[in-house]
Amino acid sequence: MPQSTITPQILALPEYSAESSYQIALTAAHTAADRKANDILLLAIGEVSALANYFVLTTGFSRAQIRAIATTITEQIAEQFERQPLHSSNNEDTGWILLDYGDVIVHIMMPQEREFYNLEAFWGHVTQLVLPRFERTT
Repeated sequence: MPQSTITPQILALPEYSAESSYQIALTAAHTAADRKANDILLLAIGEVSALANYFVLTTGFSRAQIRAIATTITEQIAEQFERQPLHSSNNEDTGWILLDYGDVIVHIMMPQEREFYNLEAFWGHVTQLVLPRFERTT
């Protein structure tokens, strides 16, 4: 009896280049700055983790502001890169909104949550890119 050959199927997962990940992270950071976010920080976690290439950390000062930051980031990344978050936690009642793009994870937090969870310290061994406050031109 002849043996049948089974060819395994490999599911193609999207591959993201470091350059496109960086551009998405920068877009999220610039967009957050346009919405008056504070303490914008990019963490290059891809150096030490397969979780993502970059974390973008931002602080907003009201629930309405963190919601507006999240909405605008989602719109900008969709417009510029034709990407939607793979997952998002849109419950701003927690004071922390997360947008997960796979290669870039955006954290939009109220000051209390940012201080309490202190992701900067947890990921303190990775490259941190601090972004200055952006001035808007009129």
